Amino acid sequence: MTDSSELDVLAGDLERAAERLRSGELDADGAAELVDECARLAARAASQLDREARAAEPGPGQDSLI
Repeated sequence: MTDSSELDVLAGDLERAAERLRSGELDADGAAELVDECARLAARAASQLDREARAAEPGPGQDSLI
């Protein structure tokens, strides 16, 4: 899976979870579990973004080509 497609999947999962939370169909326990899952998904997305940002930075001793 490429980096951007992983982020796309995570974003889709978060959007679907938000829709379920807004629907009001979940009981308190179900909503709490879904909120926990959202936190895990958001952490995975943040880690992926961090990896992409580090990969885009020039390595030690490398200058950008500006």
